Formats: sequence, C-alpha cells, structure tokens
Amino acid sequence: MALENARISSAIVEANEYPDLIARYAIDAVPKIVINDRSEMLGAQPESAFVAQVVESAREAAPTPQEP
Repeated sequence: MALENARISSAIVEANEYPDLIARYAIDAVPKIVINDRSEMLGAQPESAFVAQVVESAREAAPTPQEP
C-alpha cells in the first residue's frame, strides 16, 4: 500500500533494538501492526483482514463534515 500511495507510510522495526517502542506499544508478540496509533493487529493476518482494518482506521481518522 505504501508503495502505491504517497499518503501512506510504513516502517518495519526490529523490536529488540528499540525497547522504548516495545513499552509504548505493549509488544509481546510479533508481528504487531499499529495503524495511526489507534488500531492494532497481532500476528499474521490475511490480506482481506488487513485491508479492512486499514480502511476502518482511515474512516475513524477522517474529519467529519461540518454543517454550514
């Protein structure tokens, strides 16, 4: 996804090298996917589940339209 859209970024982190991230995101197993610091997925996920979670997270993060 990040390769196809400039508005999406991703990072792979070697958790053992960053203990502060282990604590911040309560990592107790890998892989752990964190989306927008709000949504988390633990373990390998089917592509359809991953995409559904990304879409849901994007909806939650989108600003709500204001009434005029």
